[in-house]
Amino acid sequence: MTDSSTYVPPAVWQPAPSGGTFANINRPVAGPTHDKALPVGHQPLQLYSLATPNGVKVTIMLEELLALGHAGAEYDAWLIRISEGDQFSSGFVEVNPNSKIPALVDRSVEPPVRVFESGSILLYLAEKFGALLPAEPAARTETLNWLFWQMGSAPYLGGGFGHFYAYAPEKFEYPINRFTMETKRQLDVLDRQLALHPFIAGANYSIADIAIWPWYGALVLNEVYGAAKFLSAHEYTHVMRWAREIAQRPAVLRGRRVNRTWGDEATQVPERHQASDLG
Repeated sequence: MTDSSTYVPPAVWQPAPSGGTFANINRPVAGPTHDKALPVGHQPLQLYSLATPNGVKVTIMLEELLALGHAGAEYDAWLIRISEGDQFSSGFVEVNPNSKIPALVDRSVEPPVRVFESGSILLYLAEKFGALLPAEPAARTETLNWLFWQMGSAPYLGGGFGHFYAYAPEKFEYPINRFTMETKRQLDVLDRQLALHPFIAGANYSIADIAIWPWYGALVLNEVYGAAKFLSAHEYTHVMRWAREIAQRPAVLRGRRVNRTWGDEATQVPERHQASDLG
């Protein structure tokens, strides 16, 4: 260990500046900070999001549904700039009291249905359109096993490894080692599964792949955290094969551009309201 000092927690914690990326939007309370209604477009589905891994799950899902011919999956994708606190508006909190993207409102039904948490959105859409989730009980359960695996595992990758490796104001050996160990264990779980199957939950592409790829696929392709070399991602050969194959799907290529405001301008589509917005 190389840490030069030891933090001694006080008897009662009090808020203090934490530094690091996203420090300006961290706070110990919920609820809105300002009054602002959310925009509403003409499409049946209204998405409020940003092209983070969790946001990309939903835009990929919607583009995959449209590619399968489900016209009811047309959507307006409104940009939520989390670094500017858009997620704390009264309108957004009304849709998602947890103030996290993505959030969806299905206005094709009356009354409209709010759906928050990316895994819940994927499941809602799969059931609504009868797609990308097997109907047979055992196959359905296996797909949901992996969907919920992602929901439970990714916080260790994002909030743990990603934060301390890429975003924290200082580098500390203990948390980086702790969360690197867990991230590599998770990659090995996926690698062993993908050694036996072409897709995460078996023979067919599903919401399990859509949930896991934006985190773990992008990780091994060095598209999040710039940590592929550090993690020896090339050693996870089955994950690498799967990640590269998913990355080439046309719906994935489209979905990744939606609500994106950084990188190559050709990859940015801050808002999407119709198919032609993606060229």
